[in-house]
Amino acid sequence: MIGRAIFGQIDHARRKTRVMTMAKTNSKTKTTKQAPKGNGARPPKAAKPGKLKKKRYERELARLQVELVKLQEWVKHNGLRVVVVFEGRDAAGKGGSIKRITECLSPRICHVVALPAPTEREKSQWYFQRYVPHLPAAGEMMLFDRSWYNRAGVERVMGFCSDDEYREFLRSCPEFERMLVRAGIILIKYWFSVSDEEQERRFQGRIHHPTKHWKLSPMDLQSRSRWVEYSKAKDEMFAHTDIKQAPWYVVNGDNKKRARLNVISHLLSMLDYEDLSPAPVKLPPRQENVGYVRPPLSDQTFVPETY
Repeated sequence: MIGRAIFGQIDHARRKTRVMTMAKTNSKTKTTKQAPKGNGARPPKAAKPGKLKKKRYERELARLQVELVKLQEWVKHNGLRVVVVFEGRDAAGKGGSIKRITECLSPRICHVVALPAPTEREKSQWYFQRYVPHLPAAGEMMLFDRSWYNRAGVERVMGFCSDDEYREFLRSCPEFERMLVRAGIILIKYWFSVSDEEQERRFQGRIHHPTKHWKLSPMDLQSRSRWVEYSKAKDEMFAHTDIKQAPWYVVNGDNKKRARLNVISHLLSMLDYEDLSPAPVKLPPRQENVGYVRPPLSDQTFVPETY
């Protein structure tokens, strides 16, 4: 009995020691996790958003596209003129966002403007002259996939314009846009930003994807080798053209799906529209076949049914 009591006391002492050791360890762990005090303290890192699941993305995209159709009807009904400018880094997701916006809209109301390199004649014109014919009439939305800001970006970095032409653009562009706004045009400008690492990953994907080779132009390759120069040009452009009448809205493009949803949601919030959806349509009865004889199918040329 005495032996059992002694062994019981020993076991109790061991358990007590083990608990005290674990408590000290946990206390040290908590202490090391805390940020150091004083001037050397590091700010806490911002938590990255979780992965956007495909089902949620498709559900939200479908909902937003329904709202875009309502917005389209509002623009048409009220004769509004809307210009949306899409600028930013190469492979930042501008094209994909434009596709999702226009996917369910009428091409007679919502137009995409993606101009090629200027001709020799256009180079001799007033710089904004080639863009003016593409401005919207009443009831139209114009989406510019690249715009007059080419002069502040690729033309500046690649030396396609002189220093005088560049400086004149920075002076005249804000006045040009204020003039558009005073004329009643709704002007919205988006800048798509993408990290160096993500752009590299997307460029590599384009290189190895047979249907995306055309997206990788010589200018895109130059944008990689002149990353810092493009950054400086963007900062200078923002300093002069981020005006109150037409501010820049920056889009985080590292996650394409989130960027698309965010842009569409923001675009919808920029216009105070109402739901003008028409009443449900009832199909009329089909005309009766009275005396009509269809010609033989052998007289027609059909597409081969390969699939």
